[in-house]
Amino acid sequence: MNAPRLTARRLLVQGIVQGVGFRPFVYREAVRLGLTGWVRNGPSGVEILASGPDTALDVFLTALRDLAPSAARIDAILCESAAPPDTTGFRIETSDRDGIATTSILPDLATCPDCQRELRDPANRRHRYPFINCTHCGPRYSILHRLPYDRPHTTMRTFTLCPDCRREYEDPSDRRFHAQPNACPACGPHLALWDRQGRTLATRDDALLEAAAALRQGAIVAVKGIGGFHLMADASNEVATMTLRERKHRAEKPFAVMMADPAMIRRYAHLSKPEQAALESSSAPIVLLTKKARSKTPHLARLIAPEQSTLGVLLPYAPVHHLLMDELNTPLIATSGNLSDEPICTDEHEALERLGGIADFFLVHNRPIAHPVDDSILRFAGGQPLFLRLARGLTPLTLPRPLHTGTGPILAVGPHMKSTFTLATPEHLVVSPHIGDLETVPAWTSFERNLETLEGLYALAPTRLACDRHPDYAATRYALRRDPEAIAVQHHHAHIAAVMAEHGLSGPVIGLALDGTGYGDDGTIWGGEVLRVERADCQRLAHLRTFPLPGGDTAAREPRRCALGLLHDIDRPGALPPEAFTKREVTVLRQAMERGINTTRTSSAGRLFDAVASLLGLAHLSTFEGQAAMRLQSSAEYDHRPPMCYRFARRAGRGREPAVLDWQPAITALLADRDAGESVSRLANAFHQALADALADATALAPDLPVVLAGGCFQNVLLLERTIAALQARGRTVVRPARLPPNDGAVSVGQAVVAGWRLHA
Repeated sequence: MNAPRLTARRLLVQGIVQGVGFRPFVYREAVRLGLTGWVRNGPSGVEILASGPDTALDVFLTALRDLAPSAARIDAILCESAAPPDTTGFRIETSDRDGIATTSILPDLATCPDCQRELRDPANRRHRYPFINCTHCGPRYSILHRLPYDRPHTTMRTFTLCPDCRREYEDPSDRRFHAQPNACPACGPHLALWDRQGRTLATRDDALLEAAAALRQGAIVAVKGIGGFHLMADASNEVATMTLRERKHRAEKPFAVMMADPAMIRRYAHLSKPEQAALESSSAPIVLLTKKARSKTPHLARLIAPEQSTLGVLLPYAPVHHLLMDELNTPLIATSGNLSDEPICTDEHEALERLGGIADFFLVHNRPIAHPVDDSILRFAGGQPLFLRLARGLTPLTLPRPLHTGTGPILAVGPHMKSTFTLATPEHLVVSPHIGDLETVPAWTSFERNLETLEGLYALAPTRLACDRHPDYAATRYALRRDPEAIAVQHHHAHIAAVMAEHGLSGPVIGLALDGTGYGDDGTIWGGEVLRVERADCQRLAHLRTFPLPGGDTAAREPRRCALGLLHDIDRPGALPPEAFTKREVTVLRQAMERGINTTRTSSAGRLFDAVASLLGLAHLSTFEGQAAMRLQSSAEYDHRPPMCYRFARRAGRGREPAVLDWQPAITALLADRDAGESVSRLANAFHQALADALADATALAPDLPVVLAGGCFQNVLLLERTIAALQARGRTVVRPARLPPNDGAVSVGQAVVAGWRLHA
């Protein structure tokens, strides 16, 4: 009988395949099937040369797709015939460092169940070691200096492996084979507890025990984790919570709370199976959950999430968190280690300077953080995840580059708020972690460092830049300095294009773009837009009726100004709640609007929400972005009756002008019902439904196109679900953000895509 014919195939596996145990997985499968050859990390992914019978190679290829490690994501497997290797057996080779890096960069991963068991096992040599990790978990992007992902290219390069760790690292059958952060108490990083002057109070496990004791006594402790510092405090301690708010200058914006396990979470919030799965995933984000009635729950400080229907919850995701929760067994505030509007601290000496006025103690370690990475945030809407912030565990996010967007590298620098940037490589869109609002010097420094990092990791010099059309955005000015011919993309066009890109659409579509502010083509402030988008072409079909904002940008922080502008436009100034302004203030602001002094007009849905919140007495001033709209949504969610029927009017535009969605009939009805004594929750519910119906009706302007939803207002789950239901009731196909946030965190993706379409055209 003839022996089976041996052939060889050269494979390139692309996606998230480095740092997840993919090479040992390949090695084990190849040995199991009797193949010869090798596997190695390369700049474009994992490279494999495998030789054996055709039937075994076919089984091997199927196994690569179907049995890969859970943290891996395979985007493509490229295969070609090759000469058989001049060797016996199968081996893991040294990484190939030549060529342009195009492989996906793995985000940081939460501590896996195996490492958690070892962490708590007194017989294990890593018992209570706060830096335990393996190929299934631990830091990745936050410690990476350059590709390929090998230990000498990470911040672990200064820690020499001890003999025991070296054996694990070099054994393909071990869970820690080529786990780049691999370490143990004998050879790895360690903890220290500092006071505000940077004096060491304790080290190693004693440092953790003393930090836990300080938290138990009501202290605020800055804890260095994987991607930066958390400010932590006892979430049941009213004084500690108030002190943290005062020191952090965070008056009312909700704090996230770390809880030990799902059982603890269920004492305070409702938890569905999809929500639990998200919390327990390797990305371990903050998940916004619906609070339980306070009378039915154990005590949490009232100032954790004041006047909100949701609670931001996360599970321990770093070993140090698990150890702290084991010691305390109580919910802990876990908020970003920064002052409000500044980026997260990553270095312990920087933290002493920036957080010295906030934290009482500092639990630090000596493993450097190469890149700051904040916590990701999501909630669920219609049973599907809705990402609000892409950061740790989810970024850098790699998406396929859409067709017809050119081949040259493009850098899209994003917006001013919720800043991210996107690097378009020849094959992918690489989205940076969340940076924040570019309002401060530390934020801008973080932007530049992150940009330098990703450009360096991919060894790419972008040939063109893309930016927002707003001339005063810091990111826009930066883009124009680097590329005087930078491609300016209208803000809401970018919003819609981002969602199109992640769903592989090129248009035409009808886009509903709702947010707080975006520079319009006519120089006014847009934010309630109905757009027809086909690649680089964007047509404004309709918009919300505009109204004046007295004080311009100040109105974004004072919903009462939005309400006054709205009422001024319909000549109903007397309908303003009397506590909002003094009579003198109303007179001055009305005169300013009549004369056009420091007044802009806007079609913003965000400002419309602010106005209604003020008219209902829910918020006249805001201490953080979106506060008034969040209160309006929370109030509406308390009304479980079918909503009252308020209607917007739709007025056709003149000539080529867009149609107008006129809110006046709905506002007039709302004011009448308010004055008749109807409950605020009932009115808030009716307004949400009226806006959803108006948007759905407006899509009749392009009746056969799929409808794309985007913009920060669709973070409002009630509005999102009502709008989707209204569209589906009209037989429309709805496309919503899936892996990207609806807010400005996705704008850089849209900029990159639109710029590519223009260059291709």
